[in-house]
Amino acid sequence: MSVLIVLAALAGLIITAYRGHSVILFAPIFAMAAVVLTLPAAVAPAYSSLFMAKMAGFVQSYFPVFLLGAIFGKLMEVSGFAHSIVQAMIRLFGAQRSIAVIALTATLLTYGGVSVFVVVFAIYPFGAAAFRAAGIPKRLLPATIALGAMTYPIDALPGSPQIQNIIPTTFFGTTSWAAPVLGLLGAAFIFLLGWQYLEHLRRKAQAAGEGYGAHDDADPAASHDTALFHPLIAIAPLVLVGVVNFVLTRWLPVIYGENFSLQLPGMAKATEVAVKSNLGIWSVMAGMIVAILFVLVVARRPLAGRFTETSKPAIAGALLATMNTASEFGFGAIIAALPGFVVVANALGAIPNPLLNEAVTINILSGITGSAAAGLSIALGSMADQFVAAANASGIPMEVLHRVAAMAAGGMDTLPHNGAIITLLAVTGMTHREAYGPIFVMTVLKTLASFLVIALFYATGWV
Repeated sequence: MSVLIVLAALAGLIITAYRGHSVILFAPIFAMAAVVLTLPAAVAPAYSSLFMAKMAGFVQSYFPVFLLGAIFGKLMEVSGFAHSIVQAMIRLFGAQRSIAVIALTATLLTYGGVSVFVVVFAIYPFGAAAFRAAGIPKRLLPATIALGAMTYPIDALPGSPQIQNIIPTTFFGTTSWAAPVLGLLGAAFIFLLGWQYLEHLRRKAQAAGEGYGAHDDADPAASHDTALFHPLIAIAPLVLVGVVNFVLTRWLPVIYGENFSLQLPGMAKATEVAVKSNLGIWSVMAGMIVAILFVLVVARRPLAGRFTETSKPAIAGALLATMNTASEFGFGAIIAALPGFVVVANALGAIPNPLLNEAVTINILSGITGSAAAGLSIALGSMADQFVAAANASGIPMEVLHRVAAMAAGGMDTLPHNGAIITLLAVTGMTHREAYGPIFVMTVLKTLASFLVIALFYATGWV
């Protein structure tokens, strides 16, 4: 019965999210319903001290990353920097290589810190034009964008400023550059197999005489409201995010040490701040700030008088994204405290290998919630200590634990009810029936990659 309560709460949240209802509203409703069915008297205390405490803790830790990422991405879009990069890639490689071009351009933007949602809007008009010119079926475009923006750049590539690669830093005391060799090999595996699979579908469609299709009415023209900058200038902010992140990841521990004693004049006593657990967030934030300032200075003319109108929707989007994930985090904290979850966790804990245990657990929770950030937060929020203890007992570096956790979260999260997938299909004017099949293959490749890096670690010892 206890397991059924957990499953019913999860199913309720999935169904309401799939139907477009806000998880900010329904996450606490289903969480408290599960508590009512378990121990009615605990509803109010559980809501205040568990759900809201975890929700607030998530906002405290990660809202700055969401906020800066949203503003940066919007500035890249409005300034014309994103369009410059896309057009340069198409000119460099040609329309016939559109699948690789669009995927790699999406990777560049995502790895540079642009929000996945912004990447979809920025790349789609150019991707549609390139696919139409090359006679590639439009039904392959969503999977192409998903390959480049929703797979390896968010969780496998070392140094990625995306939230999926930042969350593990606060639990394992690592940085966003954890396990670079394993991350790069996992990323190469996903890209090469995903690209070749999409090329196979393209050749198969070409042999069958299938072209782009009749989608002209649904395809918007690429926007050219602003003069395009040189591609090297446009790509500079993305490089700055990575460089500043990399440098500060190494400098901040030298500057601050392991702990910083914070005592401002108005504080009654000093507060000890653990530098290591905040290092990943601080470094990414600094990189984003430097990149934002660069865009504001270099693109001051196209952005003149538009920062307010540009930043407001970005801030609103960041708030919504943060609160959505934070609500799911609070929901996960309630679920993790229920007896049914203990039964499930014990069953998963029977997996003897700590890395396999971590990968399977996080993958399942990400698939259930339809969110990599939510699944990762739920799993690490309730089981991080268990994962760390098992890894220490087996001599597994925290960096490997970090990379496996991040990549596992980016596995089955892209099921049909995933918000990013729904947005991607809506923006491209495609339906699940038309375009989800190839996207699901990308999901399978992502899942396989998380287990591949585990095998590589045990076979080679590489980190």
